Amino acid sequence: MSKFLQTPVAPFEAENQTTVADLVSAMGKTAFQARNVAQATGIWQQMCQEKTLIFFGLAGAMVPAGMRRLVSLLIKERLIDCVVSTGANLLHDIHETLGYYHWQGCSKVDDDELCKEDINRIYDVFADEKEFFKTDVVIEEFANNLDQDRSYTTREFLFLLGKHLGEAGKTEGILTLAAQYGVPVYCAAIGDSSIGIAIAEGRKKKKNRLMFDIIQDIVELADLAGQITPSGVIYVGGGTPKNFIQQAEVTAKYMGYHCLGHKYAIQITADAPHWGGLSGCTFDEGKSWGKIAPKAEQVTVFSDATIALPLIVTALLQNLSDRPRRKVIPKFELGGREIKIAKT
Repeated sequence: MSKFLQTPVAPFEAENQTTVADLVSAMGKTAFQARNVAQATGIWQQMCQEKTLIFFGLAGAMVPAGMRRLVSLLIKERLIDCVVSTGANLLHDIHETLGYYHWQGCSKVDDDELCKEDINRIYDVFADEKEFFKTDVVIEEFANNLDQDRSYTTREFLFLLGKHLGEAGKTEGILTLAAQYGVPVYCAAIGDSSIGIAIAEGRKKKKNRLMFDIIQDIVELADLAGQITPSGVIYVGGGTPKNFIQQAEVTAKYMGYHCLGHKYAIQITADAPHWGGLSGCTFDEGKSWGKIAPKAEQVTVFSDATIALPLIVTALLQNLSDRPRRKVIPKFELGGREIKIAKT
């Protein structure tokens, strides 16, 4: 028999699935994106069972779409070690931590009417612009009260903001739990969000002159990638978070570390590679840059992340329910101006 004809596709049997882990396992015996969901679950589990630094890139409107507690759970269970996010997702996280909501809406609506009522739309999600303004005020006042005579990395700023929200907020969230569990959070394009807008408001009023040291963010991420090996990456969407993590391996090499690229790689995206954009860029392309290891365990799930991510994470938690979540959990000291890696 041909070496190509070894494993038959198994027809999916819905009546035999009792858990999400069973469901995903059965999907892995089929084809297309169903099989890729199962493969992503397996790669993530493999990362957890080895000594691996797990980077998590978060793009797209995941928090407004209801993924906030899922990402928070990944931090709490230490299924990820370092988060790089868009500013928008973190802004929406802060918004809900303060007790505000995003609302189920409709994509077929009169947007002129929404504008008149100060309602913002993200596809089929609505948000109250007046409440967003209140969230901006909280961020602005926090920034105004920081030491204005030095710069901050985004990691340090978000850590301090997470601690502040842990005291002033009404619910747990991504930033509050990241601060509590010692998970560094970076935002390379923090100005491209209402976090940046809020700080700019304070600057305009001459109440802050806060500056971010984005270059130190790059140094820190490269240090993490260089000092803790192997590393794995999980990308929800693409954009700046994806590239910021990808380039950590390249930067680490320039800084003298022996890096071969990320050993494990998972991405969930709805973008195709043939347009040349980063969000659809394949991991094989990343190998040409030295960002992904030559023989990396890798998979791309072409799917809406609000479908694939809950399946993958739920199956992963169920698969790990009878064993320690992680073989080794990297630990960081985040209180100072520079991140410190504790020996594990």
